[in-house]
Amino acid sequence: MKGRTAPLDLLKVDHLLSEEERDIQAAVRDFVAQRVKPFVADWYERGDLDLGIVKEAGSLGLLGMHLEGYGCAGTNAVSYGLACLELEAGDSGIRSLVSVQGSLAMFAIWRWGSEEQKQTWLPAMAAGEKLGCFGLTEPDFGSNPAGMRTVARRDGDDWVLNGTKMWITNGSVADVAVVWAKAEADGDHPAGIRGFVVPTDTPGFSAPKIGKKLSLRASITSELVLEGVRLPDDAVFPEVVGLKGPLSCLNEARFGIVFGALGAARDCLETAIDYAATREVFDRPLSSFQLTQAKLADMALELQKGFLLALHLGRLKDDHRLDPRQVSLGKLNNVRESLAIARECRTILGASGVTLEYPVLRHANNLESVLTYEGTSEVHQLVIGQALTGVSAFS
Repeated sequence: MKGRTAPLDLLKVDHLLSEEERDIQAAVRDFVAQRVKPFVADWYERGDLDLGIVKEAGSLGLLGMHLEGYGCAGTNAVSYGLACLELEAGDSGIRSLVSVQGSLAMFAIWRWGSEEQKQTWLPAMAAGEKLGCFGLTEPDFGSNPAGMRTVARRDGDDWVLNGTKMWITNGSVADVAVVWAKAEADGDHPAGIRGFVVPTDTPGFSAPKIGKKLSLRASITSELVLEGVRLPDDAVFPEVVGLKGPLSCLNEARFGIVFGALGAARDCLETAIDYAATREVFDRPLSSFQLTQAKLADMALELQKGFLLALHLGRLKDDHRLDPRQVSLGKLNNVRESLAIARECRTILGASGVTLEYPVLRHANNLESVLTYEGTSEVHQLVIGQALTGVSAFS
């Protein structure tokens, strides 16, 4: 009998990755094996995590790793994607922490901020010395960010912000928040959505932690409350007005999810294969039954297809040819299939699959959130539908 083959080794795709990409993936896998997997079940049960991993992730070059300059590693997009895959094999909450830091908060400052804003925040954020969050979603406006009620008005030379943001990763532990608000007209800029860099110790800013979650428990999720938050004029992103600003950041984060979700699926599948090899049913290993092998084969097939899709999108991104609609296709497929894999793996583990001794239901619960954030599945279906028909169904 031939030996076992790892789920992502069937297609022999290693040659599609450069040596540097493989080395980065291996380094992140080791980090997750040492600093996440031994502890994450306890973090999940507690509804918390060890924030010491932020500086460790910074020292490894993971924070804003795909950005150039300001202390960032400047890797290519595929390397960033592979890092997300390995982080999410540990837990979606850990990948969320890293991607909110790098692809939302840091990317927003890097792409749209002034040179002073970049110099002030990015080096410390890349090192993990400062943590950021990204305030776009509101209690009543998730998929329709244009309807946001957070406002910014002029008062002399200052801006004053009032409003509420919801479901904000890192919010109550962040040092800086990138907050998007409907702003009054300002000089050459018309009224519209503007981005603001808000130090979280600014009077009027608070971020109560959201509890009683059943998903992403090893992650800090918060509400942002802005009550008369007064900011100097240089707190606003100087050029960008409108949804182009926040949506460009979301596209960066969605790209990481295309790879990341596969990490959770791979971890579930590897766990199910190991369990089936040792669990005896009717005096035979569970892995020897046809139904079990059929399940494993179907899941391995979807995992490999998802990886090839992610890798293709990564190469397009590195070639500056990636279209946001293609990212929607990748997120829709890979998160949906990863969630299906996690659920199916739970059936192989039986009752053991509902405990934190094994990661599968933790991953499945996390992926329920990943399915929703950075654009729900329904939104991505409509993005693809509009691309195919040329007709918008959003309104």
